Amino acid sequence: MAAQTPALGTVDGSSPGTPRRAKGESLGLVMRELREEILDGRLHPGERIRQHAVALRFGTSRQPVREALRQLQNEGLVLVLPNVGARVARLDAAELDEVYLLRQRLEPLAIERSAPSLRDDQLAALAAEAEAMERFGELRGREADWLSHDRAFHLGSFAGAGSPRLLGIVESLWNVAEPYRRAYLGLHPEVVELTLVEHRLLLEALVRRDGEDAARVLELHIRRTRVSLAGHPEVFDS
Repeated sequence: MAAQTPALGTVDGSSPGTPRRAKGESLGLVMRELREEILDGRLHPGERIRQHAVALRFGTSRQPVREALRQLQNEGLVLVLPNVGARVARLDAAELDEVYLLRQRLEPLAIERSAPSLRDDQLAALAAEAEAMERFGELRGREADWLSHDRAFHLGSFAGAGSPRLLGIVESLWNVAEPYRRAYLGLHPEVVELTLVEHRLLLEALVRRDGEDAARVLELHIRRTRVSLAGHPEVFDS
């Protein structure tokens, strides 16, 4: 009987006995799952992401994990440092200012272009998202759900813009902004009612297909979050 080699691991770094996935499938899966966990707060700003643990969890080698982390770093969600590893990006005052100023300029443009072309079914979907947020009542413990509806409402309001490059940039800014939105809601849960009023104003303007009015409301809506968060330096990592 031939001698057996101890199972210390595979050549590509995956664990023995772990179901293998195709490289492209693994990369897409790891990116989607890690992105979702960062955006919904299951992975917190500054939290370590261990490549070996991620590879074991998804049944893949470390190579697609490394590539996924590099791409998430390009999106601004992860920081990868040589000889240190990967961490979820921390909250940073300069980043807040840059991201929200860009949102404040680009999203009004997107909604102004979108308003005249929104279909009735798209407007109905926006109204449903707004109504879902209004039914929340006590917010505590349901912040992630509220933020999810808020994101769907805003990104859905740009659906008629017909500008894929603009909307790609806007969505990437929303991904970076997600931890700041969560921090803002944690600091000021009382602003939910004001936010709902602004959503109603946005929806009314969109129903009228008044892009200029919607753009004005949205610019003030975004600015309020930026100015308020900038006034709370304790939420940022020194």
